[in-house]
Amino acid sequence: MERMVNCWSWWLWVVVALLCFNVFVCECSGLNYGEALGKCLLFLEAQRSGRLPSGQRVTWRDHSGLTDGLLQGVDLVGGYHDAGDHVKFGLPMAFTVTMLSWSVMEYGNQIAAAGQLGYSMEAIKWGTDYFIKAHSESEVLWGEVGDGDTDHYCWQRPEDMTTSRQAYKVDAANPGSDLAGETAAAMASSSIVFRKSNPAYSNLLLQHAKQLFDFADKYRGKYDKSISIVGKFYSSVSGYGDELLWAASWMYQATGDVYYLKYITDNAESLGGTGWAMTEFSWDVKYAGLQVLAAKVLMQGQGGKYNSTLQKYQAKAEFFLCACLQKNPPGSNVDLTPGGLLYIREWNNMQYVSSASFLLTVYSDYLTSAKKQLMCPSAEIQPSELLRLAQSQVDYILGLNPRATSYLVGFGSTYPVQVHHRGASIISYKENPSFIGCTQGYDTWYNRKETNPNVVVGALVGGPDKNDNFEDERGNYMQTEACTYNVAPLLGVLAKLNGFPSQGNLPVVIQSDRIRYNSPVGARLPPSIPYPNSGVDNFGCPIQFLHTVGESWMRRGRKYYKHKVTVINVSNKPITHLTLSIKNLAGPLFGLQQSKHHDCLYELPPWMKALVPGHAFHFVFLHSGPQPQISFVSYR
Repeated sequence: MERMVNCWSWWLWVVVALLCFNVFVCECSGLNYGEALGKCLLFLEAQRSGRLPSGQRVTWRDHSGLTDGLLQGVDLVGGYHDAGDHVKFGLPMAFTVTMLSWSVMEYGNQIAAAGQLGYSMEAIKWGTDYFIKAHSESEVLWGEVGDGDTDHYCWQRPEDMTTSRQAYKVDAANPGSDLAGETAAAMASSSIVFRKSNPAYSNLLLQHAKQLFDFADKYRGKYDKSISIVGKFYSSVSGYGDELLWAASWMYQATGDVYYLKYITDNAESLGGTGWAMTEFSWDVKYAGLQVLAAKVLMQGQGGKYNSTLQKYQAKAEFFLCACLQKNPPGSNVDLTPGGLLYIREWNNMQYVSSASFLLTVYSDYLTSAKKQLMCPSAEIQPSELLRLAQSQVDYILGLNPRATSYLVGFGSTYPVQVHHRGASIISYKENPSFIGCTQGYDTWYNRKETNPNVVVGALVGGPDKNDNFEDERGNYMQTEACTYNVAPLLGVLAKLNGFPSQGNLPVVIQSDRIRYNSPVGARLPPSIPYPNSGVDNFGCPIQFLHTVGESWMRRGRKYYKHKVTVINVSNKPITHLTLSIKNLAGPLFGLQQSKHHDCLYELPPWMKALVPGHAFHFVFLHSGPQPQISFVSYR
């Protein structure tokens, strides 16, 4: 029988310190999304290959790869290094440019308001200028410069490269529909971006896009069969069907030509567009993205006689979104870490977080414009809920997480300092131009325990594991390496959140923090702060609260703390359906689940079926202002 009690109530004094953010903007999260947006663009400058422009802002970098393509008689200078090494991989580079262009296309005004539109367009053009060179003939596309195997044997600055710069291509005899299709998508989407400011350049991009699409469709095949050396690094697991449909979708967006809309519908089943229901969106797997684009066409009333097929695309798009929202049947949702982060797989999980956040954000806007709701199997979802989830993911990235760590390098006061990045981990070429060889780089720089000498600002690292654990070690490349396609989708989401007038009213997202103690442990408060002796002997309550006080900090005349509260079962029976009342809470909370019945009521996290005798869990929250009032309400 449920026992309703009101054993005690006490005012909880300030407890543990979370993260000292540079500027507090959003009433809800205290994060400066505009600052984060600008830092993402700085990371792209750090990834530039070729002769750097006079306006280069990442000053620890210098020119590199100035002879790329020379052996093949083609100019392949420029473009981007994908991550912490120096190979130029065409497929992920093209996806990076597509997502940057989509961000600017949807949120150009907000990016401009943040003062970052010029830098965003420069980032796109740095990629498209390279693709123009790489598309040296109508049916030839150079898809890789460098050799991943030899590159990984060396730990050098890009300015010192001694590794192979062999270039690899796809052509009619050695096709690569996925590579050519994604590059067509990049050129088509970027042509939209430059249509007003540089119409001649826009037309040039569109011309390349048309040729590349025709090439990809006419000579079908996976690019990793033609460029076998790429297989260890960027194998096209999904095949080329998604890229062909993705490219056609962008061709339709860029031209309005019904030929491409017809292509999307005619090939919907054969290329998997209406067959695959996905729970990820990435440089390899484009289905969720193209399904969202098809749904956009439908919701904008442009489908005409193709509506029935577009509705099938929309159903698959909404499967993905509902999976992120945990609204699909069990077993078909995206996993969540205890701290609430979307989790797909161990290696570089943040790429899936940023891309999913982007689709959630744009689809929220599409629904709002169409005055519709998201139809999930278990509920009708308002557009604001999609944006709320996207914001929770961004907030986690920027530091509102159980580790109180920003995974965007250079943002906040705590972030990874041993990023797996060759250029960042070695003294700047401009500071010391003495040559550093392959083994010298490993011996002197890779294995050192100190922080990187250069901060690769704006890098979104791979991030924590499924339990929110993260090891900031240079050799931990699964978690500490950053990629261009991690930050590209984030650009649009940050712009939306930074420019959203009511962002401060978005409800705080409550997530579970799966941490359990094997015995009743926890540090008591310092003597200067009253400790509530809430044991069962004094009040008849089965739980005891222990809390600790960490450092505090001042921002704009206010004092901030991080609170950590340990809840211990001091009875001799398991406790279920525990309910607490927390009033006057002014920040995000991790470790409890908000009750459906009242905003001030909180319950055990869903993973915890019972709190067994002698065991404990804790919850954490950020707070400033009047002390929150925490009350024990009920239990079974």
